[in-house]
Amino acid sequence: MYQSILLAVDGSENSMRAGKQAAQLASLITGVEVTVLYVSDFNEDSNEEVHDGGSVEFELSREKKIQPVRESLERENIYYKTEIMHGRPAPVIIELANDGNFDLVVIGSRGLNPISEMVLGSVSHKVLNHVHCPVLVVK
Repeated sequence: MYQSILLAVDGSENSMRAGKQAAQLASLITGVEVTVLYVSDFNEDSNEEVHDGGSVEFELSREKKIQPVRESLERENIYYKTEIMHGRPAPVIIELANDGNFDLVVIGSRGLNPISEMVLGSVSHKVLNHVHCPVLVVK
């Protein structure tokens, strides 16, 4: 069964649903570890430099986006850790999933930017096609 789950979140409704599904699944498995991954994309990083509040405000914004997922995991008493990485979400998720010996990747079907998805393809679709372990896409 799954002992190491990578949960990719971005703060969208679908990623919150993915978090709930990951928590429910993990609650059925003894000794499972969930890694909650938030990828700060390049556009978000460049906006950080413009804000007067600086990096503290930006960190609080990130934390707020992943807090509901943390709460879902904590309600189920699931051991988890949080990773915040920088870059384009799909390649970062794919690299971590393939290099990190994960048994399962859980991701929402649609993120925060539907216009980019139409032009470039969805993050979940890219992850589904390039990750070497099973992927659960939640909509």
